[in-house]
Amino acid sequence: MVMINSQWLNKKYPQNYIIKNPFFGTIIFFVFCIGFAILYKPLELHESRFFSYNMTVTVYFIIVAFPLFGLVNILKRISYFSNSDDWTILREILSISILLSGIGITVYFSGFLLEPPSERWNIMTFLDSLLSAFLIGVVPFAFFTIINYRYLLVADIIKNFNPETYQTSSGQSEELIRIESQLKKEELAFYPGQFIYAESDGNYIVFYLNVENQIKKRMIRNSISNIEQQLSVIPFLFRTHRAYIVNVKTVSSQKGNTLGYRLKLIGTETEIPVSRQKTRDFDQIMKRYH
Repeated sequence: MVMINSQWLNKKYPQNYIIKNPFFGTIIFFVFCIGFAILYKPLELHESRFFSYNMTVTVYFIIVAFPLFGLVNILKRISYFSNSDDWTILREILSISILLSGIGITVYFSGFLLEPPSERWNIMTFLDSLLSAFLIGVVPFAFFTIINYRYLLVADIIKNFNPETYQTSSGQSEELIRIESQLKKEELAFYPGQFIYAESDGNYIVFYLNVENQIKKRMIRNSISNIEQQLSVIPFLFRTHRAYIVNVKTVSSQKGNTLGYRLKLIGTETEIPVSRQKTRDFDQIMKRYH
């Protein structure tokens, strides 16, 4: 049961809109919470000693909006939460919990400005502020999380229907390539025709893939030499440089001489180098596929 829950929590999941887009997300959060609090008056919210009920609610959420925007940006700078492409259900739950806790703390201390201070300096008021923040603030977060739930349904369909081969536009059949990580905990799968190029970046390899006519970046921990070995069965995937492997079929332009080339690939702006030692082999493979 623990293993099943762990697998479920680590499923890929789209990042919550409020976290992915801090500025507009904060505005949506602000408007939604004010509207919800004014229309339904949840949790026995009441007016402050200075303002009417509606103005009190507005002031509270104006105060909350600024730290929410700041907390989201701080969260996105933490490595665990920084990559939206590696977002999971667990990261979604943890990030929302952190943000709602920060909102609750802000609400508690904001109350010292709007409420009689003598009535707030106790643990029950602090816990009540946290509870109010969670019960009201979770609604806009949950809205976007639930909308993204359809991703899991689609992902499960794709997982259950995952052919090992498919037909290219030219009618040729391609087999799925599975790239293993040195960590043995992750795997990258794609078809040869989707591969544009791969680039070494420290201890990682960044793959640039054409997925439904959009360039997608995928990263896996490995060495370029190991990746070259795993891709060696695909004749048109060629290592042009100590840090690059390219799909020769995607080369759109070439400049340079026998001292080295610079390549442009279809769909990208990056210039890929071909080292001097590789130019002769590159010329031969280009004649074969162009």
